[in-house]
Amino acid sequence: MRNFSGIAASPGIAMGRLRIVDRRKTAVSEYPIPFESVCHETSRLVQAIEDTRVELELLKSRLAETSGEDHIFFIETHLMILVDERLVTETSEIIKTGMINAEGALRRTLQRYRDTFARIDDPYLRERISDVETVIERVLRSMSGEAVEPFPQHEGQTIIAAHDFSPADMLQIDRNNVLAIITEIGGRTSHTAILARALDLPAVMGIEGIADPLFDGVSVIVDGVAGTVTVDPDQDTFQTSLRRKQHYEYVEHELLKTVSLPTVTLDGHSMHLRGNVEIPEEGASVLGHGGSGVGLYRTEMLFMNREAMPDEEEQLEIYRAMQQAIAPHPLTIRTLDAGGDKLLEGMDQTAELNPALGVRAIRLSLSMPYEFKKQLRAILRVSADGPVRIMFPMISGMEEVYRAKQLLNEAKRELTDSGIAFDSTVQVGVMIEIPAAVILADLLAREVDFFSVGTNDLIQYTLAIDRSNEQLSHMYQPLHPAVLRSLRRIVQAAHGAGITACLCGEMAGEPLYLPVLLGLGFDELSMGAGSILRVKQILRRCTLERAARIAEGCFSFSTAAEVELYLKTQITMDVAESID
Repeated sequence: MRNFSGIAASPGIAMGRLRIVDRRKTAVSEYPIPFESVCHETSRLVQAIEDTRVELELLKSRLAETSGEDHIFFIETHLMILVDERLVTETSEIIKTGMINAEGALRRTLQRYRDTFARIDDPYLRERISDVETVIERVLRSMSGEAVEPFPQHEGQTIIAAHDFSPADMLQIDRNNVLAIITEIGGRTSHTAILARALDLPAVMGIEGIADPLFDGVSVIVDGVAGTVTVDPDQDTFQTSLRRKQHYEYVEHELLKTVSLPTVTLDGHSMHLRGNVEIPEEGASVLGHGGSGVGLYRTEMLFMNREAMPDEEEQLEIYRAMQQAIAPHPLTIRTLDAGGDKLLEGMDQTAELNPALGVRAIRLSLSMPYEFKKQLRAILRVSADGPVRIMFPMISGMEEVYRAKQLLNEAKRELTDSGIAFDSTVQVGVMIEIPAAVILADLLAREVDFFSVGTNDLIQYTLAIDRSNEQLSHMYQPLHPAVLRSLRRIVQAAHGAGITACLCGEMAGEPLYLPVLLGLGFDELSMGAGSILRVKQILRRCTLERAARIAEGCFSFSTAAEVELYLKTQITMDVAESID
């Protein structure tokens, strides 16, 4: 028996026979070429890219027939990367200047992309390098003459493992026989993980060496809750895991019974629980877990991995797919939140000494009004199909709100002049993520229809903590008294102006924090789909009066540790009383 620990990428527990799927990267050699071979190598590159495009188009058509249109977005994303002219121009330049073969030049191009993405702090965007790697791997296979092997079908109770699975691989998995997946690389925010959660397929990632052919056919246990994999378990371990699996499935079954129940407290106070999403494929999972729409739709991915900014029609198509995925519920679209550590490829950006405090989010959008209005027009056009809200990120002052709303009004006039329909009453909100916005909350509340608190950045900026710095991770404290006082001020300012107060950071998905957020008066929480039912369960066991007392009690403590202990004690008392 061997135990492995990795990343819990998709919840669930599965037991079965391990089957290794060969998804190893193509072996590539880099070697010098004579000058007269430059044109030939460039032609090989262009032809391989075209062959790969045709291959992906055929795959897209086949998946549309077998899996429906719901998950084709992933293939379209890969096609977008593939047709980006920069892939050819940059690699061709490396062939010419480095006097090396096309395969070696393409590997160098990929490394450049890796270096760029490695500097991104946001894990969702950092993981997008996996899409680039998948596309370039297909091109390399084409150049080497290796066919991309069709995804194998499996029989019986099977768990599959590979170095990595592409989104196309995931969409070809036979869900009748495959119980779980394991990969050697990847994380919770990779597209493979996102799809695994959307397909309710348990997954553990980051298990180095699991794709060793020697493991093929052995018994294996995958725990996507704990992030562990046990190969060739003994009888005691098997029985323990079986009981854990049964308990997990019982709890999930009981939680699913509450999907259609209202999100109200015992004393009748309602609170909206919504989902944070990045791609249309996540919409079904949000609704399947009882979410009442999307409180945060990140649009950055549309702007990554490309030389030119996406045009209005392309954005409209994706936003509309997202809106249709969650109809008739509301969709809250955050405008471009990039720049700084979220670099946009193809933009002429000046290197910044401190990108976290640089030209990013709303600052970047306001610096390119033509591109910003394209996004605003696309969002407005989607509002004609169903309820849509617009949300501006990283607001630090009133001038930014005035300017953003001015451009929004210009976008509305342009659509009106063109006879294009949109919802003229579309709601506009701002994200409260930095201390300046907290201090100005009463003024900001007069200009918008809702607040949405991005606690991830708010905590980081309030406490001057770099979330990615492992040495400081223990100081990243959601229950820090300064954070709690900021949240209270935000809600008071919102309600004082008659607007709603929402929260879309990681705090929203932690059941322990629900009584505090409810008691402070938040009207809406938005989180990962998998957290909705657990938060809902706590909500339905609370009263607003009790939550308000708990929240008020938090302010009598001086440290985050004291607040956390107090919260756990209060919830334990409530559970004991409910049992009595």
